[in-house]
Order: sequence, then structure tokens, then C-alpha cells
Amino acid sequence: MTMFQDMGISPATLKAVKNMGFEEATPIQAETIPISLQNKDVIGQAQTGTGKTAAFGIPLVEKIKKENHNIQGIIIAPTRELAIQVSEELYKIGAGKRVGVLAIYGGQDINRQIRALKKGPHIIVGTPGRLLDHINRKTIRLDTVETVILDEADEMLNMGFIEDIEAILAQIPNERQTLLFSATMPGPIRKIAERFMKDPEVVRVKAKEMTVPLIEQFYVEVQEKNKFDVLTRLLDIQSPELAIIFGRTKRRVDELSEALNLRGYTAEGIHGDLTQAKRMSVLRKFKEGSIDVLVATDVAARGLDISGVTHVYNFDIPQDPESYVHRIGRTGRAGKEGMAITFVTHRETSYLHVVEKTTKRRMEKMTAPTLDQALEGQQRAVIEKITQTIESNNLQYYRQAADELLKGHDAQTVVASVLKMLTKEPDTTPVKLTEEKPLPNRNKKPQGDRKRYDNRGDGRKKPYKPRSGTKRTGGGGGSREGGGYKSRSSR
Repeated sequence: MTMFQDMGISPATLKAVKNMGFEEATPIQAETIPISLQNKDVIGQAQTGTGKTAAFGIPLVEKIKKENHNIQGIIIAPTRELAIQVSEELYKIGAGKRVGVLAIYGGQDINRQIRALKKGPHIIVGTPGRLLDHINRKTIRLDTVETVILDEADEMLNMGFIEDIEAILAQIPNERQTLLFSATMPGPIRKIAERFMKDPEVVRVKAKEMTVPLIEQFYVEVQEKNKFDVLTRLLDIQSPELAIIFGRTKRRVDELSEALNLRGYTAEGIHGDLTQAKRMSVLRKFKEGSIDVLVATDVAARGLDISGVTHVYNFDIPQDPESYVHRIGRTGRAGKEGMAITFVTHRETSYLHVVEKTTKRRMEKMTAPTLDQALEGQQRAVIEKITQTIESNNLQYYRQAADELLKGHDAQTVVASVLKMLTKEPDTTPVKLTEEKPLPNRNKKPQGDRKRYDNRGDGRKKPYKPRSGTKRTGGGGGSREGGGYKSRSSR
């Protein structure tokens, strides 16, 4: 077990990493970070879900000179979705040092990108086509770059970006550090490594496999707007002793915990914006059982000692399989059985398949429960409590009152009244949750495919015309919010 505090990382970066919920390094992080901090070239053979972004992101951030507003690091990624995802994680890792990160991809207004470039980001994350476009326009200069990272190189090969990558690397000084990450190592990728890297060290890591066979795993296909009602019905039917609900964002966690309390559940949220004292207070209440439901972002899934959890509900499916393993690993501990239920919108089913492939376990489909089933579930829970009370045989102080009730009413009516009184009927108090966008669709043609069209981002597809001197690859079609320059000094 390698802890981040043992890796010689600066206090500012270590604090940022801990705020993200990371305490223990994954295998690829444990191997790659020390090598990279020595300024050596690295070939990392690793799939999505192994923690490779932090593996290259932490040492990259460590090497950034904050006062120097030239581009010092560049990450080349195959799709705009990955470019945005990587830039967001680098922004969090660099929070302590206030490192400026900019995502560059096709489909976004290029003038907006040019304005952001003038603010002097330290790190650029970009798709090949748009990077080349900026190089040709001379709006990006790479002569100050000290570190270059090729992420998902085999995917870039599959999309026909090898020539573009070579053209970009030719603009970067030879005295640099190069890191290449790829799930597979086909011939053309090995040739790039031979040509552009200096005595690289090879790190091979497989995606983490499931080690929690006692956990029952289900998924429910449900529309975003119906998720909350389905969740509360499942809570009513299953009556979990201790449950964790995972949401994708801090806003989601805050809104969910508030909505659950409005519906009569005792719930509290935990995420990275809370102080350490507040987080520990919430966890203590959860462990003591004074709250039934903990609502959390992934920060609660990593490195925290939580035991006795019977149910995990993934209100939002996580973006990578490793997060899923960490989440559901909260339950089924110490030889006990546990249950994990993942909510999936129709557009996110491809992520479900990636999780299943990585964990080598199929999830069983569960039908969304009805209101009647929720009521039945609550009734069963009450009957179970009554049965336990009968078996305890400590009823002598109540028999006289029972006799009086039975004089005026038949037994069935009396029992039905007790059941009604004790049953928590499903609450339909209206709640409003901000809709979260589904994760990018893995099944659609990757953004950046240049074979037939160049998508300009304004909804109209125009015939592909290469710019003189280079190929036009786009690196991402359509418009999307986000991915802009992120620097705390300019926020």
C-alpha cells in the first residue's frame, strides 16, 4: 500500500489530492509518479479506470513554475470528452498551486480559445486537430513545453491521428519529458515511442478487478426525472440498515440529502467542499446510526473507514470502473452480504458495459418498483418489528389495554389499525433536483473523426476541406459548455 504522503509530493499538491478523496495510490500511480518526478520518460500500459490521469497529472503539476505563464505541459487526447475530463482533474490536482489549465478541442469557438490562451495557461489539454489549427495560426507556441503526455495513444491511432501527433511533437523541444499511455501497444505506437522518447521506463498495470463476490449487483434503467421516486421506493421496500447514495456532483449531493429529509428520511451529505471537522461529524453520526442514509460524492468512497453498510445506491453511474469498485466496496465487508444498485439512463448503458467488462461480473436488471410495492415493503418492515416484539414476550404491561381494545373492535381491525399507524406510507412531497447531463455516449462515433465531415460546432456539417500544410482533424464536433481556461487568479 503506497500513500500519497510518502511520495515526496509538495504540501500544496498533497492537500489538493486529499481534497479529491485520494489517500492510497493506485498501482499505476505508485509506479509512475516516482519515475516521472525524476524527469524520466514513461510508457504506461494501462486502461481507463486505473487512475492514470493522476499518475501523470500529479508529477506534471509538481513541475509547473506558477510564475511562468508560458505553456509548460501539454496533454494530447483523442476526443473532446477525454480532453475535458482530463483538464477538470488536472485543475483539481493543481488547485493548491493555482495552476492554469486550458482544454482545446474542435467544435468550440476558436476565438474564445484564443482569448483564453492570452491569459497564459500553464497546461494545455487538447485534441490533435484543434492543436494543429492553433499551431498553424501561431496562437499556440510549444517551444516552452517541458512535458508532453500522449493519453490513450492506441485510440488516437485508431482514429487516424498518428501523423498529426508527429507534427505536434516536432514543434516541441527535444529536451523534454515524454509520457505515453495506451491500453495496447501496436506497432505504430511502439515506433512513436522509439522515435520521440529517450530510454522510457515501462509500467504495465491491469484494471482493478472485483474482489467483493458477496455483493449482489443490480441496475435499474430509469429516466433522469424519475430517479428520485425510484430511489425512495427502493429505500421503502429494502429498509436498509445503513445505506450510501453516491451522486456525481457536490450540488447533486446537497440537493439529494435535502430532498430525502423532506420526504422523512434521516440523511446527510458529504463531499469535498465540507471542512474536515464537518466530514468527520457526518461520518460519526452515520457510524452511530443516528442517520440512516449517507449521500456522497466519490470522496467518501476512497480511503474512509466505513463498515456495516448494507446497501449502496449509485444515483449517478460513475465515469470509470475504478470509481464503481471503490463505491460498492463500502458494502459486503467482513464476510457479510451487501447489495449495490446502479441507476442508468438509456444514454449511459455503454458505461454499464465497461464496468461489467472490467469487473468480470454481469449486473442483474431490476425493474423500477411501483408505489404499491413501496407501501408493501413498509408494511413488511412493520410486521417484522411486531413479530420480534411478540417473540421477546415482554408484554405483560400491555395486555390489559389490548383486552379493552378487543372488547370494542374485532382483532383484524385492531391489528390493521396498528399496522397503519406504524407504517411509513410512501411520501409524495414534491421535490426538485437539478437535472445532471448524462455522461458522454461511448457508443457514438468518436468526436474528431475526420473521414467524411468537419463539424464546425454550429449544427451544420460541411464537406471536409484540409487546410494547406496540414490535415484538418477537428478533434471534436458540436458545441459544449466547459473546457475553458481555468485559473483561480482569473475567476
